[in-house]
Amino acid sequence: MNVQNSRLLEQEIRELIIPAQKVAHVQVGNSLEHALLVLTKSGYSVIPVLDLQDRIHGLISTNMIFNSMLGLQGLEYEKLDGRKVEDIMNTKVPRLKESDNFLRALELSINNPFLCIENQDNKFVGILTRRSILALVYRQFRNEKNVQ
Repeated sequence: MNVQNSRLLEQEIRELIIPAQKVAHVQVGNSLEHALLVLTKSGYSVIPVLDLQDRIHGLISTNMIFNSMLGLQGLEYEKLDGRKVEDIMNTKVPRLKESDNFLRALELSINNPFLCIENQDNKFVGILTRRSILALVYRQFRNEKNVQ
């Protein structure tokens, strides 16, 4: 491995993070109906679930919500009534600290379309997408090819 690639793998991920204020999310206590609305309006299939202190508690997806609405006759919208995000969210969240290195991000991105990023106080600061990771890797190898 050359020095340039080694530097890439050790560099911090801060520059690649999409800031929290630009990321669609819901709160733990939100209704499933609200979560479905946010997911639909944002166009994303999965979004983070935060508490009032901006700490990550899970992920929620349109698929999870639709699965919770399934009945014998198809989708039963009344099953949304009174149900909260925390009732069905996935609590296994791929996460990194904003000071983590690129190699760790690359490893976690293999099985996840995005990673939630936290600061040292465990507050949500944004996401790192697989797309941004792959774009950086592509640029790195492209530049290396052009140098040779």
